[in-house]
Amino acid sequence: MSSNILALPAFRKQVLLHTAVRFQGFLGLLIVFLLGVALAPVKDETNLFLDVTNQMNILRYVAETGIIAIGMTLVILVGEIDLSVGAVLAFGATLTAYLLTTTQIGTVLTLIMVLVSGAAFGFVNGAVSSAFRIPSFVVTLAMMSFARGLARLVFGGVAIPLLAISQGGAAPENAFFVNLRLGGVLPVPALLMFGVAIVASLALRYTPFGRHVYAVGGNPVAAHLSGVRVEFTKVLVFALCGVLTALAAFVHAIQLNQGAPNDGFAYELNAIAAVVIGGTSLQGGIGTVAGAVAGAWMLGMIDNILNLNNVQADVQLLIKGALIVVAVALQRLQRRA
Repeated sequence: MSSNILALPAFRKQVLLHTAVRFQGFLGLLIVFLLGVALAPVKDETNLFLDVTNQMNILRYVAETGIIAIGMTLVILVGEIDLSVGAVLAFGATLTAYLLTTTQIGTVLTLIMVLVSGAAFGFVNGAVSSAFRIPSFVVTLAMMSFARGLARLVFGGVAIPLLAISQGGAAPENAFFVNLRLGGVLPVPALLMFGVAIVASLALRYTPFGRHVYAVGGNPVAAHLSGVRVEFTKVLVFALCGVLTALAAFVHAIQLNQGAPNDGFAYELNAIAAVVIGGTSLQGGIGTVAGAVAGAWMLGMIDNILNLNNVQADVQLLIKGALIVVAVALQRLQRRA
């Protein structure tokens, strides 16, 4: 009895540490939000950070990263990594602009073709890594170079603007991605991010696919002995990551009103940072989609707070790097406990 009592404080510390790691994305989001309220400048008795328009702009800004982070979460959950998402986004955004302005095949067909291209890049990543037992770090690093080089080669290495249809450009209905707001408040890109997050979360929680993803990431040998198709699951996950990256590329092109082969630089860093900050273990098997979205949202808030206070962009990179280290350190502490 007495030994159990003595062990209770240590048990409580372990529970608190486990809770902090499990919900670190949401706790970080709350802390950053409170810091934003406290540090934001005030104009005409209005806190610029709390302004509804500003908050919705943050959501619009993080939508692309959030969608990519959802796909990256799936990849990291199976114990792999994808460094090619930024280059794949560049190819997808340029392809979007090209199809909408040159072929005028319409929005739906353009979106389908862009998603297919993203799936192809992801499939190659997963298939090559699995078939030849090459670490995904190496394969996707090579794909990063290949996808961006292909975008420059195919589309001439220049940005393709989305002009009005009267000027031979894209159809005007594409503007709804920028102008339409659900209930007059929530922007469409953010709505799309939350919709994808809900579908992915339900799939991970309630379908055999989700159980296979966690099983492969937790222990691939045990998963194989249990009848899970380990290599197939990994290839499928990479393909899904490519599809979601292509979806983000489509949104990217519409929001920026152009697509360029040089877009997407450091997007892989933002996506990985969002996933890790959201509580997903880089070793695989542990993590949630909701945490990744919270991590992306938190990074967007940090950028917004620094911009409102006229802090140079280089500081944002320093903070992101520090947050990744802190998030991984918390996971290490939990495992030791």
